[in-house]
Amino acid sequence: MTEKIDSSAGYFLTGLVIGAAISMFFAPKSGEGSRKYILKKLNEGKKHAQKKARELSESAEDLFERGKELVNETKEEIAAQLDEAGEPSPQEKSKAKSV
Repeated sequence: MTEKIDSSAGYFLTGLVIGAAISMFFAPKSGEGSRKYILKKLNEGKKHAQKKARELSESAEDLFERGKELVNETKEEIAAQLDEAGEPSPQEKSKAKSV
């Protein structure tokens, strides 16, 4: 899966570089104007990428915390059901079999 993402990202970046190079040849602005425009767009892209990375990080943290909560809830439910059923714990079962 990550190989596919890496491959797609590589193709995207290659296309981006080729597109930027072609646009330099056909740019209606002067060299200085084009450089300012490119720097502006790069900074905007950087800010957008940082914002998205921050959002993804927060989402991942939320999912991780929710997963931990679900595991703990399930563990407590299983323990409560075992207590209600009056079944011995796995350690007690193994002791009873060896007697």
